[in-house]
Amino acid sequence: QVQLVESGGGLVEAGDSLNLSCTTSIGTVSGYTVGWFRRPPGKEREIVAISTWRGGKIYFQGVARGRFTVSRDNTKNTIYLQMDNLRPDDTAVYYCAASENTQNDYLATAHDYDHWGQGTQVTVSS
Repeated sequence: QVQLVESGGGLVEAGDSLNLSCTTSIGTVSGYTVGWFRRPPGKEREIVAISTWRGGKIYFQGVARGRFTVSRDNTKNTIYLQMDNLRPDDTAVYYCAASENTQNDYLATAHDYDHWGQGTQVTVSS
């Protein structure tokens, strides 16, 4: 059973930074594309960023571009989401998800992912 565990969330003020971690039980996470999603209060889940199994990074305009950075350390089976200059509208539960699909890098919907973490709450006060 593949497990993903997010950590690093919390309550911060606008302009602060957080670094979320997604630690996996996958033996070799290098073969998986990992996406970061979030679900703001009362809204639908949305994609934030993708760390592809090839080492690529994809960001989504209007959500993370310019403020969020995704990275991975395959030796630690961990994927990170560095979030800078946080805003109140970044408040959400943040999830990481892993996909076994190695044919396509642009995995932008929840249906593209096979394994999910339980989420970590990020709250940004104004």
